[in-house]
Amino acid sequence: MAPRANWKGFLRLSLVTCPVALYPATSESEKISFNQLNRQTGHRIKYLKVDADTGDEVPNEDIVKGYELDKGQYIEVSKEELDEIALESTRTIEIDEFVDRSDIDPRYLIRPYYLRPDGKVGHDAFAVIRETIRGMDKVAIGRVVLTNREHIIALEARDKGLIGTLLRYPYEVRNEQEYFDEIQDVKVTKDMLDLAKHIVNQKAGRFDPEKFEDHYESALVELINQKRAGKVIRPKERPKGENVVDLMDALRKSVGGAAAEAATPKKPAKKPKKAAAGQKEMLMPIAGKKPAKESAARRPAAGARRKSA
Repeated sequence: MAPRANWKGFLRLSLVTCPVALYPATSESEKISFNQLNRQTGHRIKYLKVDADTGDEVPNEDIVKGYELDKGQYIEVSKEELDEIALESTRTIEIDEFVDRSDIDPRYLIRPYYLRPDGKVGHDAFAVIRETIRGMDKVAIGRVVLTNREHIIALEARDKGLIGTLLRYPYEVRNEQEYFDEIQDVKVTKDMLDLAKHIVNQKAGRFDPEKFEDHYESALVELINQKRAGKVIRPKERPKGENVVDLMDALRKSVGGAAAEAATPKKPAKKPKKAAAGQKEMLMPIAGKKPAKESAARRPAAGARRKSA
């Protein structure tokens, strides 16, 4: 079952309009999460909203938003006042322009969403907008309001739907010169570049996210299983970093190492320890994990997952 839509409204290209729904394209809910506990009692920590001066707990109906002008001096803003300045993009994604994908600086990308028609009507209009974007090989730029803030959204055709990527505003992107100005100008010799390019060619491949394994997540699973089994956890010896004294020598050795690695027959890729749908599944002993299909059938309901505090 698809997750609940983050936003519902209309997608509009000039006079062509259709109802749409926006869904998150990524999720981190499968990762292991921890609760904060009282070391003395083992009970979970509970957070309360309290008055900073009196220490008294404040009910939600008495909590308002405030902008701090000076230390301890605030301007209160009510929900009604915020609703008054609601923008048209609260309910409509208006396509303002079309740009080339290469024109979008990757620093401006925030996160992706799936956009699809909402309900049984509007599929024709949605298809017209989608195929126009696909046929012209462009990215449509529009605006959408999420969590009361307006965002720029870039729309691209993908399969039968659209991918919408939220973009940052210019004031949110830092100037690279603040970080790069102190980098020394170094002359790189042709021999060094040739060796480095040789290493790159030896390691060339295709981007395949299925090959990636979250090693930290796997280590967490192993740690929790060991603690559940009552094993003593001993710190592992960490590899020591070595200073590169001769860059040219390091490049030559790297070329040799990459060549030896390429010549060694590769074993079948180790399947990552899947962070399936919930901690209960993840905390099964690693050696006793079920095949993927059987494991999927045993996943607990979403409501049974533990949430982080």
